[in-house]
Parts: sequence; structure tokens; C-alpha cells
Amino acid sequence: MYQAAARSAWKYCLASFGAVGMAFSSTALAQADYPTRPVTIMTPFSVGSGPDTVVRLVAEKLGKEWGQRVIVENRPGGSGFIAIEQARRAANDGYTLLQLDSEHIGALPHLYKKRGYQPFELFDPVAPLFQTPFMVTVSSNSPLKSFKDLVEAVKKEPNKIAYGSWGIGSPGHLGAIGVEMFAQTPMQHVPYKEMAQLFAAVSNQEVDWSFGSIPSSQGPYQAGKLRYLAIGANKRIPQLPDVPTIAESGGPADLDVSSFVALLAPKGISKEIAGKIHAATLRALAQPDIRERFNTFAFEPLDWSTDRILKEAQTKSEVYARQIDKAGVTLD
Repeated sequence: MYQAAARSAWKYCLASFGAVGMAFSSTALAQADYPTRPVTIMTPFSVGSGPDTVVRLVAEKLGKEWGQRVIVENRPGGSGFIAIEQARRAANDGYTLLQLDSEHIGALPHLYKKRGYQPFELFDPVAPLFQTPFMVTVSSNSPLKSFKDLVEAVKKEPNKIAYGSWGIGSPGHLGAIGVEMFAQTPMQHVPYKEMAQLFAAVSNQEVDWSFGSIPSSQGPYQAGKLRYLAIGANKRIPQLPDVPTIAESGGPADLDVSSFVALLAPKGISKEIAGKIHAATLRALAQPDIRERFNTFAFEPLDWSTDRILKEAQTKSEVYARQIDKAGVTLD
């Protein structure tokens, strides 16, 4: 009786080991063959925006390499939380990715402290996309001719100089807080719902100035309605070689007003699949037609590792924490 029981237990163990082996084999095969069905990239950016255009270009390249559709789903609104919430509920199998910028990653936790939102507790970084600087824009009729002029005007009339942005917590808002910290003088913040409204207001001198990316401001700039005083980066860009950096124009050397964009996946994605996505994305970003298109936006393709994404995100988070705390901004 004992021997029969032992044989039965042994058979059960063999069956269990066999099932586990098949499961591991199945998982390994799924990772090796990834992707075997369409991949979806969730994005909080609106259709036609710079980040949306970029991710669609990359998605097309990924789809061709993988032989599978890569679908971009726009979920704008809610400061990015609509897309974030939908993506975090997805399986961590690499078939749902999320496009976020450094403000969604680094600023939202400080703006919405009560939510307890910690992006890297919900997502793993899988691939970088691009980085973009923001320009200091004024009306072509503005008396301000340099960033130094702007700072002097701010100091001369506290709370009178008005700046626009595309929303509380946006790079334009946070960058302007950095200007206030440098000038040690407050300004008036006027947020707009749409980029077109914002730069129409700057052009018409309804507000004195604003930060703006090249894609969002190039229409009125090319029409002669806007001027660029300076670029919020540590070096000039080839698209606008005559525009000085903020530091060259009388501002602080450490005021970096730029944003990076990356792809993330629900927490727990396998290293193998994450590695495939990372490698394929870098190959897409290296293609000449992608780089040519990026160049028109002054977007710099990135080749960062996932560790570098985490490091850069931490740096941004620390800067935003200081700016948000200094201004007492909260969206809870």
C-alpha cells in the first residue's frame, strides 16, 4: 500500500514538473516570438500634436519590423491620467505601451500629492523617443529684445508681467516658475486650453511672453507674429542658430526648460520583451527619414538606456519638486 502511494506521489510530481516545464517553455516561446498580435501604444497627447506625430512615425516603423500592427490610441485629458489609468490596467505582456513625457513622469506626483501617483511603481521604462527644448517667445512688437530685458522688466514691476502657458504644471508653467525664482519676483500666470489660443495671445500682447516648443509656435513665428528671445537649453540648436541660450542672454546657466518623451509598459514586463522593444525603437529612431522629420520639429532622437531614462526622470522630478513647492502649486 505504501509503495502504491509512493508511486502515485511520484507520478504526480512528474506531472507537476512537466506542467511547469511546459509553462516555462510556453513563456519563453512567447517572448521569443513577440509580438504575435497587434501592439497598442496609449498616449495622452492629442491627434496632430508633435508627440503624437512622432509616436505614429515610430509605430509605423515598428509595425514593419515586427510584421504586426502597432496601433496608437489617443486618450488626452485629465492631465494625462486618462491614458495613465487605462494603460496601468493592461497586462504586462508588452502588448500595451504608454507614451509619457517628463512632466507626466516627474511633475504630476508633486502636483497631485493626494493621489499617491508614483509612475515607476506602475510602469517600467522600455524605450526613449526624443527630447525637445522650449523657446522664450514674445510678440514681434514686444519691447523685450533679450532674456535679460525680460528679467529686468519682471523685477521692475512685480506681479505685472504676465506669461501664458498651456496649463498648470506644463513645462511652460514650470519653466516660468524657474524664471521667477531667478528674478526673485512673481509674475502673473495665464493658462490656456489650446496652443493656438496661447500663441495668439502672445502675438497680440495679451500676455507678455510664454515658453513654447518650435512645433507649437512655428506657425505664428513663420508669419512674423512672434520672436524667440532665447532657448531653454544648454546649447543652441541648428534649426535656429542665431537664437541664444538663456545663459547667453543674461539668464541662469542651470535653467533647463526642456522635455523628454519615452515609452513605458505596465510594471513587471519581462526583460526579454522590454529589450526587444528598446532595440527596435532605437533602430526606428536611427532611420534617416525619421531623423529628417524630427529635425523639422527640433526634436532630438534619444538613444538612452532604460537606466538612463530613470536617472533623467529623477533629475526632472527633483527640479519640479523645488519649483512646485516654491510656487505653492497644487492640483489636488
